[in-house]
Amino acid sequence: MIDPRDEAAIASQLGREPRGIHAVGHRCPCGNPDVVTTEPRLPNGTPFPTTFYLTCPRAASRIGTLEGSGLMKQMQERLAADPELAQQYAAAHERYLEAREEIGREAGLDVPEIAGISAGGMPDRVKCLHVLAGQALAQGRGVNPLGDEVLDELGEWWSAGPCVEVDTP
Repeated sequence: MIDPRDEAAIASQLGREPRGIHAVGHRCPCGNPDVVTTEPRLPNGTPFPTTFYLTCPRAASRIGTLEGSGLMKQMQERLAADPELAQQYAAAHERYLEAREEIGREAGLDVPEIAGISAGGMPDRVKCLHVLAGQALAQGRGVNPLGDEVLDELGEWWSAGPCVEVDTP
């Protein structure tokens, strides 16, 4: 069960009702959720490969700016040229898949349509920095090297205070 206060914060962050939330994956230093773990199949039956979903609009906006800066292209070039980085990124892909499989087991869901598919372009492309940052926040630093780099570039997105305020019930 998700705490109703967390669910209200997530809804406010997203501007819509959240779907398929399994748990809060990470909390911002301000106290609000900033990443949710999602079930691999949404309530309407749609397969959903994005296990670590970044919900904080401030972090998401800053990441959008990073994507627009050409950072993904630079990361992709480094990934192609650096076998050690490629190996670490492939390992992050495997950790992502393992986490999604565990969430699916806990939720009683089998989703063969997305077997072997993670998110963010892994294991061999850099396609979405939001996903990489979400994984780095939810699974911790050291799991996804490119996710860690995104977090380093973000700065303190929480420093202005909570991105949303939720009234206590």
